[in-house]
Amino acid sequence: MIRRTCAAGVLLLAISISPGRAQDPDAGHRLAEKWCVNCHVVASGQNRATSTGAPSFRDIAAQKSMTPMALRVFLQTPHDRMPDLHLSHAEIDDLSAYILGLRDLGKS
Repeated sequence: MIRRTCAAGVLLLAISISPGRAQDPDAGHRLAEKWCVNCHVVASGQNRATSTGAPSFRDIAAQKSMTPMALRVFLQTPHDRMPDLHLSHAEIDDLSAYILGLRDLGKS
């Protein structure tokens, strides 16, 4: 029973990754500017966020443990300090692509 439940959970998570749709980091950036900018520094041109304590998107991207799956799980899990934005799977994919794309910018 437990194996069947775990297998079903893994299958549902794999399906939710939206493999048939290309991620759009530009759409993720627009989403970040709309919903995330008050608490996070989301772009290099932004001096600071209005809230303290929330990591910048570049700091989030720099975490070695931050993978697309880890970010997806985080964005789908309610947190005390973060509002539930009810993001769609496509929005999570786009936002994740934008955030993780900042990792590549830091290397140049």
